[in-house]
Amino acid sequence: MMTDDSIYRQLQKYLNRLPAGFPEVESGLDIRLLKHLFTPNEARLAMQLSMKPEPLGRIYQRVRKLGMSYEELKKLVDQMAHKGTILVSEEGYSEKHYSNAAFSVGGIYNYQVNRLTKDLINDYWHYQSEARLKLGTSKKPQDKRMLPLRTIPVEKSISLPERMQVSQYDDIRKTIENVKGKIAVTHCICRQSGDIQGRPCTKTDLRETCLIIGPDHAKRHVEMGIGRFITKEEAFQILDKVQEAGLILQPENSKNPEAICCCCGDCCVLLNRIVQNPRPADLYLSNYYAETDSELCNGCERCIQICQLNAREMVDGTSTVNRERCIGCGNCITLCPTHATRLKKKEREIPLFKDKDEYHMTMLSNRVGKMKMFLIKTKMLLGFKV
Repeated sequence: MMTDDSIYRQLQKYLNRLPAGFPEVESGLDIRLLKHLFTPNEARLAMQLSMKPEPLGRIYQRVRKLGMSYEELKKLVDQMAHKGTILVSEEGYSEKHYSNAAFSVGGIYNYQVNRLTKDLINDYWHYQSEARLKLGTSKKPQDKRMLPLRTIPVEKSISLPERMQVSQYDDIRKTIENVKGKIAVTHCICRQSGDIQGRPCTKTDLRETCLIIGPDHAKRHVEMGIGRFITKEEAFQILDKVQEAGLILQPENSKNPEAICCCCGDCCVLLNRIVQNPRPADLYLSNYYAETDSELCNGCERCIQICQLNAREMVDGTSTVNRERCIGCGNCITLCPTHATRLKKKEREIPLFKDKDEYHMTMLSNRVGKMKMFLIKTKMLLGFKV
């Protein structure tokens, strides 16, 4: 008979096989996090799911050996889906399909928004620090193309004539207008975490700013009770407030993002790490940078106050841009009273993944190697659990 701890250790190893991974850490915080979110029975069931969505009937063929009835299985998967510990997919299927959820990178932890506890937040932050320290021993350079988010310019930073030249993947208005299904909004988990820990955001009072635009993703958030449906017009109103606050637009790293985060260097986990680096532009996905005409600058310093990356500084009474720090968010352009600053497009545009599936499969291939990835894809094609 397995002890509870051994069940959770098996679950940790099982989740670690997913594209984003969930590595073991010496402190045991990985096990503590799983205990926050899974009962022992839920942990056992999670290990019967695949990273590829499957119908309930196929999953039942595996779990009935555990003595579980079809009705019990249905009740348990619905319970776990509501908790955000597994994923439900309906888009493109005739019935609900279920799969494992990643722990981080927009996964299980992010689905705990609106139901966070101080203990869960503290354990997660300390786990992330320990896991990053462990990964930091690798000499392999970080591939910025594998970041989960990228930066696109705020709409007001690009004038109407120039907007015609902007790729649709860097145009927030086109991104929202092209959404075919429902849109949902949820609270920013980063700012919510800060509020609970007693360190509220110093940049903005806005909280309900995360736009969920993938059909399954939006429905999932609403059914879990952590989001609400909104119209496209309401989404544009939120984006107007976000731009006024100087937040950075960060959609997922693909041509068809499922979510758009509106972030600040104060609270965002990803930005907060990158701000500490002397050359954020080398680490971040962005096709733009800011450039200032010194003859037009009146030295008002508004751009310096709004910059989240500390990429602006005054030199001889004129605002300058540190290209090594600028990630092309465009917020400084919207405040410039003399139109001294403009966005410039980089010579080489960064290629984007088609969708989240391609991003995840590339991430997994980078982790396990081409040979093992070939075996995983073969199993997927044959309908086996992976």
